[in-house]
Amino acid sequence: MKTSMLARVQEYLRRRRLLGYKLSVEGSLLLSFARFADRGGHHGPPTTRLMLRWATLPSKASRPYKARRLEIVRIFAKYLAAIEPSTEIPPPHVLGSAHSRNPPHIYTKEQIDTLIFRASRLSGRLRPKTFTTLIGLIACTGLRISEAIELRAADVDLDKAVLRIRESKFRVTRLVPIHWSTVAALKRYNTYRHRLWPNSPYFLVSERGMPLVRSTVHQAFRQLAKSITPTSNRSTVRIHDLRHTFACRVIEKWERTKRRADGRIAILSRYLGHAHVTDTYWYLSAAPGLLAAAARNFKKPRHENS
Repeated sequence: MKTSMLARVQEYLRRRRLLGYKLSVEGSLLLSFARFADRGGHHGPPTTRLMLRWATLPSKASRPYKARRLEIVRIFAKYLAAIEPSTEIPPPHVLGSAHSRNPPHIYTKEQIDTLIFRASRLSGRLRPKTFTTLIGLIACTGLRISEAIELRAADVDLDKAVLRIRESKFRVTRLVPIHWSTVAALKRYNTYRHRLWPNSPYFLVSERGMPLVRSTVHQAFRQLAKSITPTSNRSTVRIHDLRHTFACRVIEKWERTKRRADGRIAILSRYLGHAHVTDTYWYLSAAPGLLAAAARNFKKPRHENS
């Protein structure tokens, strides 16, 4: 009995997910590849030609997106080659790099104040307080938007000034200490939220006491930020840029101290929930001042007792 590409992909995803990988985006794309192969009458393991045809299928898509599609199916092919040796593996980077990071927009204090002020003028009883709290929370902790909107009330310990972020990206749970001023703001919101929706398990909730929907948050944020001109090459600023801004401001603050940021990047990496410290070092290139400071520190002679 011939094995379909769909069956191959489903077995691959099953095995990877048993190891703890979510593969939500990757899984969706691989299933798309499998359906493409089966509909086209392909038999046997995947070929380089087949994978390239599928990867470049969206003609109007950007080159990095096509490269990312090929990268995903190439990883699948490497797995399959161990089981079916006749599987072809495309050369790496045949469509160029699949990973390019655009410089983020770094918000000024005035821009963050403007966002919070506009959020406070939204309609509804709870919506203004929820959005001002959401924006302020991400700005002062660097949480991912998914971590903020999925935050459970039971995981917000305002007595100990700590947030428990459960199984976020890479399924890692971490504790996030928060400043006393953040605690005060969260207490005010929690008192009001509890008065309206005392039984909601989520901390940040909608007018109906339901958890916030990411697409709705992004849509509302675009309206709040529509007059802010991005410093990046993107067409608009994003709520995720608040996370980038937090990371850059922390490093900038450390750079102004005698100790500088040396040896502290690993602390920030853990705080942000990065899987690799290199993801945190990327912020040095996000702001010209940080990159210049890093270059100066690199050239500066180090002493044994420094």
